[in-house]
Amino acid sequence: MLTRAAMGGAALGLAGCDRLSNATGSRSVLDAAENLTRGAQRALLAPRDALAPEYGPADLSPGFKPNGSVDPDDPDYVQARDEHFVNWKLGIGGLVDKPTQLSLADLRQLPARAQITRHDCVEGWSCIGKWKGAPLGPILTAAGLKPSARYIAFYCADTLEQTLDGTGQYYETIDLVDAFHPQTILAYDMNDEPLPVAHGAPLRLRVERQLGYKMAKYVMRIEAIESFDKMGRGRGGFWEDRGYEWYAGI
Repeated sequence: MLTRAAMGGAALGLAGCDRLSNATGSRSVLDAAENLTRGAQRALLAPRDALAPEYGPADLSPGFKPNGSVDPDDPDYVQARDEHFVNWKLGIGGLVDKPTQLSLADLRQLPARAQITRHDCVEGWSCIGKWKGAPLGPILTAAGLKPSARYIAFYCADTLEQTLDGTGQYYETIDLVDAFHPQTILAYDMNDEPLPVAHGAPLRLRVERQLGYKMAKYVMRIEAIESFDKMGRGRGGFWEDRGYEWYAGI
């Protein structure tokens, strides 16, 4: 009888978890806890440019599982894909002095960084792959961040679900610490080949000190922003809007 009572109480607790996490007071407590976690990890990872582990060619995984969407059906993306991304351009705007657009050819002409790193998925699997792309920091510097800029938002082509509130489109945000980290790149190559569609072609974010769901694929536009409170459901990313932590540092 005690066992059944305990199990029943646990079930009631689980049933109330979602309501509790969405309550205003509880949400503020959880947000404060996440801020403390982020602060602790920032302190442990000092200096801020400390690198995530990198590996050698012999460590590459024989297969690399794609995560999330693998072939977006957004009309603009489909057209760009069918044109082999020749006419595709990355928009850079928001709180910058010099909004601009960069083609894939433009990005390939910028100084590049290649790195072999481990992708850790929140689902529990990991793979090691080689990524090459343009470091994000110099691109933002060239655009001229305004003093009010606090975060970088990535708007993507994939829609993982249809929602009435318009939050089904994939987006992600990172702070300026991660944006200017030397391993944070806009990757256009994977394992010495052009980035496959299933892995985010033509461009995906690699922010190596965070979990895989922060690595936005199919990036179409980047904006410097002051706050993400009014984006989506106000949590800073597609999965964050659905309960994941905004700071996914590892």
